[in-house]
Amino acid sequence: MSMSAVRLLGGRSRSFCTASGATRPLIKLSSTDSIPGFKIKEYKGLAIGSTVRTKDMTKDITSAIRSIFGGELHHYTQLMADTREEAVARLEDNAAQMGANAVVGLRLTTSNIAQSASEVMAYGTAVVVE
Repeated sequence: MSMSAVRLLGGRSRSFCTASGATRPLIKLSSTDSIPGFKIKEYKGLAIGSTVRTKDMTKDITSAIRSIFGGELHHYTQLMADTREEAVARLEDNAAQMGANAVVGLRLTTSNIAQSASEVMAYGTAVVVE
């Protein structure tokens, strides 16, 4: 991430909504242990968000053909981007449920659960900042 490694949801080009259509709370995210311009007032604990995704078999076939000739596998790139976004959204929801308005020390991990399934987990420390 650039400069302060902070993402404010309000600055994104698309809106985030819950299943009920309500707007999600603004959660500041930082990959560092602090957020420039803000002071941590309270630590709420570990916030976690994860999701498991599997490959689409039809896209898997076209990607297998593409891999013969080399180059980026766009289907997989998009799948992983969507998966990371979902994991971060779930992290934000978890942090908000804990009463936090920010997450510091944000990290992402991936693991293979089955031959065609991968988990992406986003985790960090939920905090209240002012």
